[in-house]
Amino acid sequence: MQGTGYIPGMNILRLALAPILVLALAVPALAEKIPLAELSRYLNALQTAEAEITQVNADGTISTGKVFIKRPGRVRFEYAPPDKTLVLAGGGQVAVFDGKSNQPPEQYPLARTPLNLILAPNVDLSRAKMVVGHSADDKTTSVIAQDPENPEYGTIRLIFTAAPTELRQWVITDGSGAQTTVILGDLKTGGDLKASLFSIKTEADKRAR
Repeated sequence: MQGTGYIPGMNILRLALAPILVLALAVPALAEKIPLAELSRYLNALQTAEAEITQVNADGTISTGKVFIKRPGRVRFEYAPPDKTLVLAGGGQVAVFDGKSNQPPEQYPLARTPLNLILAPNVDLSRAKMVVGHSADDKTTSVIAQDPENPEYGTIRLIFTAAPTELRQWVITDGSGAQTTVILGDLKTGGDLKASLFSIKTEADKRAR
């Protein structure tokens, strides 16, 4: 059977490979991971930002509201009714104002929260033992980071989309294992956010009147 291009056993080989080819076509292709250097560059360039948020709390309840970010070290979470909670980070402290109480806010050091990792003056995700997970699926790149000196403070999982690089979501796992997920709406960057938005004293004085 010369001249026909026939190779003995070829049909059997094609039949054997067919299920593998079908399976390969059914699995979405994994996107290339956004490099840590690019993610660090993006976070360091993110000076101010604001977005609508949907938050999935550790107990499974859902809150909505808005987040304002002013790097380094400042963030403001305004939660919509019926919650009305306000969370501020500024001056190295985090303050939680209970919208249903006139009591002073609960406060603790920002450095003890994983969110501090992206609010730091210089974000370097290539730092030794800081990133404990770096993966990608067909749409996003995910990074899990911790404080290298204090891993007991918990982790933050940052989820990005590419082209251009943009932060879409984060998941904070605290030292006890409780998780809080924040899903970002359209991120507006580069605006002028007043320092008073992040002043714990200004907010406390206003509520005391």
